[in-house]
Amino acid sequence: MSANLQRRQFISLSTVLAGLVATAGPLAPFLSEEAWAREVRSLNDAQAATLVAMMRTIAPHDGLEEEAYRLVSRAVESMIGGDEGLRALVGGGLDALGPHFASQAEPERVAALRAIQDGPFFKFVRVQTLFNLYGSPIAYAHFGYEGEAFSKGGYLTRGFDSLDWLPDVPLEDSGPNPARAGR
Repeated sequence: MSANLQRRQFISLSTVLAGLVATAGPLAPFLSEEAWAREVRSLNDAQAATLVAMMRTIAPHDGLEEEAYRLVSRAVESMIGGDEGLRALVGGGLDALGPHFASQAEPERVAALRAIQDGPFFKFVRVQTLFNLYGSPIAYAHFGYEGEAFSKGGYLTRGFDSLDWLPDVPLEDSGPNPARAGR
């Protein structure tokens, strides 16, 4: 089996999983607050709440479900689970933010994060937040991203130029037409 075919199979399976998570049907129990609380192993409750609040402050989206941030938190938890150095970095950073970070108003959280933004703890959490949050099927559904197009025939056969979310541009404002320039 070629590497390209394996990649295609992986993308196909990822798309199916993304659809299941986006609908939250069979995976809904895993996204519940109780399941999330039971799953946290590397951090205590205050640290876990601080981590989620930190992620929400780094990438604030008022309408985005809390579960999206919890999925990111779980990804960080799994990374630090077996790495004592990373566990010390993240745990120490969360403890330094304090137990009341999660309950502070956003301007106070932003100020606290600005004070540590050049440190390795903040950089690690920021990268993980951006990578995992915007790669999440929950975020895809929230922002209207339909996923990859290959398994659906590609962009050209799906109306990639269908921009119904943009207003129509008047012809006089649409710029030069190269096809008419030679006439």
